[in-house]
Amino acid sequence: MRNSEPLQMNVMKRIRDDLNECLGTKLKVRANKGRKIVIENMAVLEETYPHVFVVRVETKASPSQRVSYSYADIITRTVELSHPETDEGLFDWLSS
Repeated sequence: MRNSEPLQMNVMKRIRDDLNECLGTKLKVRANKGRKIVIENMAVLEETYPHVFVVRVETKASPSQRVSYSYADIITRTVELSHPETDEGLFDWLSS
């Protein structure tokens, strides 16, 4: 298991670096909440931290709700981020 730790850290660092380039950008967030519940919203990427990132979600119910996700959520595909205009995934490189 020890050998995979640097690889995981490199992947998480690359995800964080990619997100840092998108700060302030509007993104489509698709979050799998379990029990076949998937939530899709538009959000603005606000901040990145060493282990999590924060988005401001725009919904009809609450126009300004902050939600945080971990980089592991992206790796496990629990959360997917994409560009709203093109629907192109931000982390398609994880699949390859």
